[in-house]
Amino acid sequence: MEEARHFIGGEWHAPAGGETIPVLDPSDGQPFAQLARGTPADIDLAVAAARRAFNGPWGAMSAAERGRVLYRLSMLVAARHEELAQLEARDTGKPLRQARADSAALARYFEFYAGAADKLHGETLPYQSGYTVLTLREPHGVTGHIVPWNYPMQIFGRSVGAALAAGNACVVKPAEDACLTVLRVAALATEAGLPAGTLNIVTGYGHEAGAALARHPGIDHISFTGSPETGRLVAQMAAEHHVPVTLELGGKSPQIVFADADLDAALPVLISAIVQNAGQTCSAGSRVLIERSIYEPLLDRLATSFNALRVGPSQADLDCGPLINAKQQRRVWDFLSDAQHDGIAMAGHGEVVADAPESGFYQAPALLRDVPRTHRLAREEVFGPVLAALSFDNEDEAIALANGTAYGLVAGIWTRDGARQFRVAKRVRSGQVFINNYGAGGGVELPFGGVGQSGHGREKGFEALYGFTVLKTIAIRHG
Repeated sequence: MEEARHFIGGEWHAPAGGETIPVLDPSDGQPFAQLARGTPADIDLAVAAARRAFNGPWGAMSAAERGRVLYRLSMLVAARHEELAQLEARDTGKPLRQARADSAALARYFEFYAGAADKLHGETLPYQSGYTVLTLREPHGVTGHIVPWNYPMQIFGRSVGAALAAGNACVVKPAEDACLTVLRVAALATEAGLPAGTLNIVTGYGHEAGAALARHPGIDHISFTGSPETGRLVAQMAAEHHVPVTLELGGKSPQIVFADADLDAALPVLISAIVQNAGQTCSAGSRVLIERSIYEPLLDRLATSFNALRVGPSQADLDCGPLINAKQQRRVWDFLSDAQHDGIAMAGHGEVVADAPESGFYQAPALLRDVPRTHRLAREEVFGPVLAALSFDNEDEAIALANGTAYGLVAGIWTRDGARQFRVAKRVRSGQVFINNYGAGGGVELPFGGVGQSGHGREKGFEALYGFTVLKTIAIRHG
């Protein structure tokens, strides 16, 4: 079948090693498709195809025409919105409405970067008399993209869309746990007019195909989204050839709720920020920091909301779907087991519906109260639907708590005090800060990335284009 092959040079290729990987439906744990198991030989083939495209038709194409190709791709994705959403839901386990939002976001990414392709400008610089100095932004060449399993369509769109708009040719290694939609979109790219070799997809395991891509001497830039541990390895492998990397590595994002906040507005957002995709979101609001005077009232409301949450198969379209696999399920169980062992109370929890298959990878959302600030639940990324509640007495303590992890990806601030909004936003160590909201509806246009163990570099928005280009300075002496 189509999904058991790589997409290289505009054609479907059987894996060089002849092996495949089963694809499991997280809702029931059963295999329903196969992927090609990529090897270094497959990566070599893909990188060579990308280089030919960059040195050939894609590299010669004007920025305006690149934009037209990306716009056609956007329209093709939009036309297959439901098909892609259904496949994404089954592949990742997320509820259908969330998969539909991802499909719409993918189309929007290509639409946004289609419009940006011919607007990536250089500058002229004032210099000495007799000189004209200007800068150009040029593509790296061949870019590598390692895409995770939690949001295959969205992260593919934000990474590959920007790279293509900037004029690069791409080699993508999506996650083996969920990537069927990425393969479908590769076929649509050819239909949109992308020259053969401009976009190549090699599936497989991270330690095999992913490692081969990260250390390949023919790659000029790497974009990676995943764990800090794997991100460190990718950066080390890329450094063998002095290849720059963009790393988005997760977070332990705080939502800070002050006593003057509009709690009616905050409550549903606090819930959705940790429940979305079963908490398997780098920017999940996994810590809620509550001013002490409203701690108990807000915790009671949060507990009531958690107790009403329902978990089930993706097609049931409930509040939560399953986790991606058994390994991730065990990870969440380990965190909750530690909490129970250490006497951390569960204030509220959702329920897995009775007809959910026992072989699925389900986890009911859990709200934990009075989590000690030094506990791993307050400092480490769970990557599951687990919300840790902590209290604070004043603004300085709230900021200290917010900054009390090695991460710095996203933060939410809930207060009606305009001066406090800016004071706290400036002091929180985070790549994005949302005031009286969280996530801004996805925000394709909004630069995204972190500090510390959340990584470096920026994706999304126009800023992402700078990361996929090299700045060249040209100085002309004319007397």
